[in-house]
Amino acid sequence: MQVPLLRLQCGKMGSDSAAARYASATNFSVDSSKPYAELWMGTHPSNPSKDLTTGRTLLDLVQDNQALMSTEISKKYENKLPFLFKVLSINKALSIQAHPNKKLAEQIHHRDPKNYPDDNHKPEMTIAITPFDGLCGFRPLKEIAHFLQHVPSLRTLVGEDAASKFESAVKGQETSDDEAMAKQNKEALQAVFTALMESKPETVEKLAPKLIQQAKDEGSKFATGSSSQPPPPAGQELADLMVRLNGQFPNDIGLFVTFFLNYVKLEVGEAMFLKADDIHAYLSGDIIECMASSDNVVRAGFTPKFKDVSTLTSMLTYSYAPISEQKMEPRDYERCKLNDKAYSSSSTAILYDPPIEEFSVVRSSLNYAGAKVTFEAVEGPSIVICTQGSGKIGVGPKSEDLKEGYVYFVGATAELVVESTGSGELVAFKAFCELDGQTGGGKL
Repeated sequence: MQVPLLRLQCGKMGSDSAAARYASATNFSVDSSKPYAELWMGTHPSNPSKDLTTGRTLLDLVQDNQALMSTEISKKYENKLPFLFKVLSINKALSIQAHPNKKLAEQIHHRDPKNYPDDNHKPEMTIAITPFDGLCGFRPLKEIAHFLQHVPSLRTLVGEDAASKFESAVKGQETSDDEAMAKQNKEALQAVFTALMESKPETVEKLAPKLIQQAKDEGSKFATGSSSQPPPPAGQELADLMVRLNGQFPNDIGLFVTFFLNYVKLEVGEAMFLKADDIHAYLSGDIIECMASSDNVVRAGFTPKFKDVSTLTSMLTYSYAPISEQKMEPRDYERCKLNDKAYSSSSTAILYDPPIEEFSVVRSSLNYAGAKVTFEAVEGPSIVICTQGSGKIGVGPKSEDLKEGYVYFVGATAELVVESTGSGELVAFKAFCELDGQTGGGKL
């Protein structure tokens, strides 16, 4: 029987970032000349993690021994880890993108395996480990209509006909709960957004400088509410964002897409969940990501990589809402026990539990030397990464050092103990999968 606690070497890294520091801690060679920004933890065939001791890939190990993930999970997910765990360090905007649902993933992988390397969907969860900002989901329709009326270059790019039809379709019905009206609103939003995305590159090139000039001269017009109390982001904040993004991707269509999407900021520990087919672009910060095990990305802006505008505009959910509706509400994790030193130092174990089966994540924060958290066994695999501090991690009689950047795989049915041994805070994230109906249940 394979020992169910394995320290992993994880790859796809480089540059001066939190993700690069963590990669270095796993003995992965960091190439500082490359702008890498990701640390992958899992069995995805594009970059499977390795057992640091033997050099065997985690994919090989779980395929050779189904008990490491449980027979049920191994069977359902074809002997692969159901989730991909990442650290993502962002100092330049990532592409405007969405990830396909399962049916679409199968179709585009069959059609274009070079650009879509697998047939899986990719819902994902983001947890901030430093302050983060990004574009996520469509804004409330009233805000989009406001920008079409107050940003001339945006209206010109969309076209007067498309802009007028959108305004007429949603006027007075922007927040309607009526099912038929909501469907009509989504169709109107899809039409105007598609008109934007199908703009000719030379027209974007011509109008972008006018947009940036307005941002510099009349930033207050980018506010979406009354002049006395606009909702976030206030006009100047959005104007400054435009200038910043233009410095990274001059005259890009993504500048105009920003008027359609929510601008979100996450503080440390805050999180959000993105369903498959939700549009987003991450702009800056260090985050923990957990997602279904896929590397499918449909891109359409802020990128020199392959763009697939027609697929993007046809696949999106076109759900529109304030960003508050996408932020998650973590709660105390009940399937663990804190010792006395952990309780007395206000240590915590917080659960982030998205509405899907493939993964959940627990963030443990141990605030004093000797503070300890004992996690009950789950009927599925886990991966643990330490992002701050130092301590010990143990399964049964086996105990290992736990330091910033150390990554461990924990087999199914193993009780796990994490203990702080340093003077400062120890922070660790534990991603795990447990199928609905398995003993104990993964979803609380």
